[in-house]
Amino acid sequence: MAEPVSVSREVAAPPEEVWALVSDLTRMGEWSPEARGGRWAGGTDGPSVGAVFKGRNRNGRYRWRTNVAVIECDPPRRFAFRLDIPLMGGCDWVYDIEPTGNGCRVTESWIDRRKRSLVFVGRVLSGVADRATHNRAGMEQTLDRLAEHLAA
Repeated sequence: MAEPVSVSREVAAPPEEVWALVSDLTRMGEWSPEARGGRWAGGTDGPSVGAVFKGRNRNGRYRWRTNVAVIECDPPRRFAFRLDIPLMGGCDWVYDIEPTGNGCRVTESWIDRRKRSLVFVGRVLSGVADRATHNRAGMEQTLDRLAEHLAA
């Protein structure tokens, strides 16, 4: 397994406000350049451990859907969800939020658990050959957009 990719950003907002935004996956398309949003599945209307979210993603002309499950839900400190494809692996997305003197520091991490087969399939479906570099750039944009939204 590769080292996690992480990006941190100071945000001028309380941890509770930041947690509410990053845990609302229906709004992720407002911050992320790749995630387009989606919907909670199975009668769930928000984040809780085990809740499934059906997401939509886009990278240029490439479009794909994913189902992720919430694996950690500890407001206002940590929120994490997992993409898991049987026999192919997946990845985890984690948001850690720490209070600071002027608001909080939010760290977004991507933990790669993909097997070779999913690396190949992912490249074909998303058009991304170097997922770690691509995700780091997207995470920087996501946190910048989140901070801009909170400052408005």
